[in-house]
Amino acid sequence: MIIWLNGTYGAGKTTTTRELAALLPGSRVFDTETVGALLGPVLASEPVGNFQDWPPWRGVVVATATQVLRYTGGTLLVPQTVLSEEYWAELSAGFAEQDVPVRHVLLHCDPDTLTHRIRTDTAPESATAGPWRLRHRAAYRAALPWLRRSAEVVDTTHLTPAEAAAVIAQGRTP
Repeated sequence: MIIWLNGTYGAGKTTTTRELAALLPGSRVFDTETVGALLGPVLASEPVGNFQDWPPWRGVVVATATQVLRYTGGTLLVPQTVLSEEYWAELSAGFAEQDVPVRHVLLHCDPDTLTHRIRTDTAPESATAGPWRLRHRAAYRAALPWLRRSAEVVDTTHLTPAEAAAVIAQGRTP
C-alpha cells in the first residue's frame, strides 16, 4: 500500500512522513523528487517548469513504487505535492493498473498558519525555499477543490506533525 501525503509546499509533508514512518513498522519513505533528480540530466534538453511536467517522471514514479512494494511489501510513504489534477489522475491510474492501493492524504492548514510556518521554518534548506514556497500558495488554493474530492483531508492547523501522523496511522480523519 502507498500512503501519499499531498499538500502545498511547506505544509509539513516531510516532517509528518518521518513521524508516520516511526508509527508504521516496516514502512519505507519514497522521495519522488529523487526521480526528478535522476531524470534531470537525461531530459535537460526538454525544459519544464517542474519535473512533474515530464511524462516520464509520472511513469517512473509508478514503476519504481510498484517494484519496491512487490519486493519489500509493507507500506510506502510518499511525501509529494501534486497540484495538477491531470497528473494525479495519471499517477492513480498507473497504480490502479498495477493493483497498488493508494491512500491519498491531503495535509491542509489555514492560509495564515501556512504563511507563518513557512516564514518561521529554521531548517537550513528553508532559507532559500521559503520565498519559493510562498509563491505557490495561489496554485494550491486553485487545486483545493479537486484535492478535497480525491483525498482524505487532515487539517493540521492545530496539529503538530506527530499528531497529524497519529491521525493518519489510525486511519481516521478528524
